[in-house]
Amino acid sequence: MGYQTLRREAHAEIEIKRSRFIARVVPVETEEAARAVIEEQRAAHPKARHHCTAFILDADGRTQRFNDDGEPAGTAGAPILEVLTGHELTYVVAVVTRYFGGTLLGAGGLVRAYGGAVSAALEDAQVVTRTLLTPVTVELNYATAAAAQRQAQQAGWEVIDSDYSASVRHVFAVPADEVEACAAMLADVSAGLAAPEVGDPVYR
Repeated sequence: MGYQTLRREAHAEIEIKRSRFIARVVPVETEEAARAVIEEQRAAHPKARHHCTAFILDADGRTQRFNDDGEPAGTAGAPILEVLTGHELTYVVAVVTRYFGGTLLGAGGLVRAYGGAVSAALEDAQVVTRTLLTPVTVELNYATAAAAQRQAQQAGWEVIDSDYSASVRHVFAVPADEVEACAAMLADVSAGLAAPEVGDPVYR
Protein backbone atom coordinates (compact mmCIF):
# COMPACT_ATOMS: atom_id res chain seq x y z
CA MET A 1 0.00 0.00 0.00
CA GLY A 2 1.40 3.39 -0.93
CA TYR A 3 0.97 6.67 -2.73
CA GLN A 4 2.83 8.97 -5.12
CA THR A 5 3.90 12.52 -4.39
CA LEU A 6 6.66 14.92 -5.39
CA ARG A 7 10.17 14.78 -3.98
CA ARG A 8 10.48 18.57 -4.21
CA GLU A 9 8.78 21.64 -5.66
CA ALA A 10 8.17 21.91 -9.39
CA HIS A 11 7.80 25.14 -11.38
CA ALA A 12 6.94 26.30 -14.88
CA GLU A 13 5.80 29.41 -16.70
CA ILE A 14 3.90 29.59 -19.98
CA GLU A 15 2.63 32.58 -21.96
CA ILE A 16 -0.55 32.62 -24.02
CA LYS A 17 -1.66 35.77 -25.83
CA ARG A 18 0.50 37.87 -23.50
CA SER A 19 -1.05 36.37 -20.35
CA ARG A 20 1.59 34.77 -18.12
CA PHE A 21 0.69 31.60 -16.22
CA ILE A 22 3.16 30.76 -13.45
CA ALA A 23 2.72 27.29 -11.96
CA ARG A 24 4.08 26.09 -8.65
CA VAL A 25 3.47 22.51 -7.44
CA VAL A 26 4.59 21.71 -3.91
CA PRO A 27 4.54 18.54 -1.77
CA VAL A 28 2.64 19.16 1.50
CA GLU A 29 1.41 17.01 4.37
CA THR A 30 -1.56 18.99 5.68
CA GLU A 31 -4.31 21.33 4.51
CA GLU A 32 -2.75 24.08 6.61
CA ALA A 33 0.53 23.65 4.75
CA ALA A 34 -1.28 23.71 1.41
CA ARG A 35 -3.05 26.94 2.27
CA ALA A 36 0.23 28.45 3.48
CA VAL A 37 1.78 27.75 0.06
CA ILE A 38 -1.18 29.46 -1.60
CA GLU A 39 -0.77 32.54 0.60
CA GLU A 40 2.98 32.60 -0.09
CA GLN A 41 2.25 32.69 -3.80
CA ARG A 42 -0.25 35.52 -3.37
CA ALA A 43 2.30 37.50 -1.38
CA ALA A 44 5.03 36.85 -3.97
CA HIS A 45 2.83 38.10 -6.84
CA PRO A 46 0.59 40.83 -5.39
CA LYS A 47 -0.11 42.41 -8.78
CA ALA A 48 -1.30 39.22 -10.47
CA ARG A 49 -4.95 39.00 -11.50
CA HIS A 50 -5.62 35.42 -10.33
CA HIS A 51 -4.09 32.72 -8.13
CA CYS A 52 -5.99 29.54 -9.02
CA THR A 53 -5.37 26.47 -6.91
CA ALA A 54 -5.97 22.81 -6.26
CA PHE A 55 -4.67 20.37 -3.68
CA ILE A 56 -5.00 16.69 -2.86
CA LEU A 57 -4.35 15.11 0.53
CA ASP A 58 -4.50 11.67 2.18
CA ALA A 59 -2.90 8.47 0.97
CA ASP A 60 -6.04 7.56 -0.97
CA GLY A 61 -6.44 11.12 -2.31
CA ARG A 62 -9.90 11.51 -0.79
CA THR A 63 -9.39 15.15 0.24
CA GLN A 64 -9.54 17.33 -2.88
CA ARG A 65 -10.09 21.08 -3.10
CA PHE A 66 -9.87 23.62 -5.91
CA ASN A 67 -10.52 27.33 -6.38
CA ASP A 68 -11.04 29.34 -9.58
CA ASP A 69 -10.17 32.63 -7.81
CA GLY A 70 -12.39 34.79 -10.01
CA GLU A 71 -11.94 32.95 -13.30
CA PRO A 72 -15.15 31.54 -14.86
CA ALA A 73 -16.36 28.49 -12.93
CA GLY A 74 -14.67 25.27 -13.95
CA THR A 75 -11.98 26.89 -16.11
CA ALA A 76 -9.05 27.02 -13.69
CA GLY A 77 -9.12 25.08 -10.41
CA ALA A 78 -10.79 22.00 -11.88
CA PRO A 79 -8.30 21.64 -14.77
CA ILE A 80 -5.43 22.02 -12.30
CA LEU A 81 -6.93 19.29 -10.11
CA GLU A 82 -7.47 17.07 -13.14
CA VAL A 83 -3.77 17.22 -14.00
CA LEU A 84 -2.80 16.28 -10.44
CA THR A 85 -5.20 13.33 -10.39
CA GLY A 86 -4.09 12.32 -13.87
CA HIS A 87 -0.54 12.00 -12.56
CA GLU A 88 -1.90 10.00 -9.59
CA LEU A 89 -0.38 12.43 -7.09
CA THR A 90 -1.44 13.17 -3.55
CA TYR A 91 -0.13 15.31 -0.70
CA VAL A 92 0.45 18.11 -3.23
CA VAL A 93 -0.79 21.64 -3.82
CA ALA A 94 -0.68 23.46 -7.15
CA VAL A 95 -0.98 27.21 -7.59
CA VAL A 96 -1.16 28.88 -10.99
CA THR A 97 -0.70 32.64 -10.93
CA ARG A 98 -2.01 34.59 -13.92
CA TYR A 99 -0.86 37.98 -15.08
CA PHE A 100 -3.57 39.14 -17.49
CA GLY A 101 -2.24 40.08 -20.92
CA GLY A 102 -5.24 42.04 -22.14
CA THR A 103 -6.83 39.36 -24.31
CA LEU A 104 -9.70 37.14 -23.16
CA LEU A 105 -8.92 33.47 -23.76
CA GLY A 106 -12.42 32.00 -23.53
CA ALA A 107 -13.40 29.02 -21.42
CA GLY A 108 -11.56 26.47 -23.52
CA GLY A 109 -8.45 28.60 -23.66
CA LEU A 110 -8.41 29.01 -19.88
CA VAL A 111 -8.83 25.29 -19.30
CA ARG A 112 -5.88 24.57 -21.59
CA ALA A 113 -3.77 27.33 -20.07
CA TYR A 114 -4.23 26.41 -16.42
CA GLY A 115 -3.96 22.69 -17.01
CA GLY A 116 -1.05 23.22 -19.37
CA ALA A 117 0.91 25.27 -16.86
CA VAL A 118 0.69 22.52 -14.25
CA SER A 119 1.49 19.85 -16.83
CA ALA A 120 4.59 21.82 -17.82
CA ALA A 121 5.68 22.02 -14.18
CA LEU A 122 5.31 18.27 -13.77
CA GLU A 123 7.23 17.36 -16.94
CA ASP A 124 10.57 17.25 -15.14
CA ALA A 125 9.27 16.76 -11.60
CA GLN A 126 10.65 13.96 -9.45
CA VAL A 127 7.82 11.67 -8.36
CA VAL A 128 8.39 9.38 -5.38
CA THR A 129 6.34 6.48 -4.05
CA ARG A 130 5.75 6.35 -0.30
CA THR A 131 5.04 2.87 1.03
CA LEU A 132 3.34 1.97 4.31
CA LEU A 133 5.99 0.19 6.38
CA THR A 134 6.03 -1.13 9.93
CA PRO A 135 9.11 -0.54 12.11
CA VAL A 136 10.38 -3.70 13.81
CA THR A 137 12.99 -3.03 16.51
CA VAL A 138 15.21 -5.76 17.94
CA GLU A 139 18.32 -5.98 20.11
CA LEU A 140 20.83 -8.70 19.27
CA ASN A 141 24.45 -9.64 19.82
CA TYR A 142 26.89 -8.65 17.09
CA ALA A 143 27.06 -11.99 15.28
CA THR A 144 23.30 -12.46 15.31
CA ALA A 145 22.70 -8.85 14.24
CA ALA A 146 24.94 -9.35 11.20
CA ALA A 147 23.02 -12.50 10.25
CA ALA A 148 19.69 -10.72 10.73
CA GLN A 149 20.83 -7.82 8.56
CA ARG A 150 21.84 -10.20 5.75
CA GLN A 151 18.48 -11.96 5.92
CA ALA A 152 16.65 -8.63 5.95
CA GLN A 153 18.51 -7.43 2.87
CA GLN A 154 17.62 -10.64 1.04
CA ALA A 155 13.96 -10.10 1.95
CA GLY A 156 14.05 -6.46 0.82
CA TRP A 157 13.61 -5.00 4.31
CA GLU A 158 15.52 -1.78 4.92
CA VAL A 159 17.47 -1.15 8.11
CA ILE A 160 16.36 2.40 8.94
CA ASP A 161 18.24 2.80 12.22
CA SER A 162 21.03 1.03 14.09
CA ASP A 163 22.73 1.54 17.43
CA TYR A 164 25.97 -0.22 18.31
CA SER A 165 27.00 -0.51 21.95
CA ALA A 166 27.34 -3.65 24.09
CA SER A 167 24.77 -5.14 21.73
CA VAL A 168 23.25 -4.06 18.42
CA ARG A 169 19.82 -2.51 18.04
CA HIS A 170 18.39 -2.64 14.53
CA VAL A 171 15.15 -1.09 13.29
CA PHE A 172 13.80 -2.77 10.16
CA ALA A 173 11.13 -1.19 7.92
CA VAL A 174 8.83 -4.03 6.92
CA PRO A 175 5.58 -4.14 4.89
CA ALA A 176 2.62 -4.84 7.17
CA ASP A 177 1.92 -8.22 5.60
CA GLU A 178 5.53 -9.33 6.15
CA VAL A 179 5.89 -8.52 9.86
CA GLU A 180 5.24 -12.12 10.88
CA ALA A 181 7.88 -13.30 8.43
CA CYS A 182 10.34 -10.81 9.91
CA ALA A 183 9.59 -12.01 13.44
CA ALA A 184 10.10 -15.60 12.31
CA MET A 185 13.44 -14.72 10.73
CA LEU A 186 14.60 -13.01 13.93
CA ALA A 187 13.53 -15.99 16.00
CA ASP A 188 15.42 -18.29 13.64
CA VAL A 189 18.74 -16.40 13.62
CA SER A 190 18.65 -15.83 17.39
CA ALA A 191 17.56 -19.35 18.38
CA GLY A 192 14.35 -17.89 19.77
CA LEU A 193 16.04 -15.28 21.96
CA ALA A 194 15.02 -12.19 19.98
CA ALA A 195 12.19 -10.08 21.38
CA PRO A 196 11.18 -7.77 18.51
CA GLU A 197 9.02 -4.72 19.16
CA VAL A 198 6.53 -3.84 16.44
CA GLY A 199 5.74 -0.15 16.03
CA ASP A 200 2.98 1.75 14.27
CA PRO A 201 3.07 1.72 10.46
CA VAL A 202 4.39 4.86 8.76
CA TYR A 203 4.78 5.95 5.15
CA ARG A 204 8.36 6.06 3.91
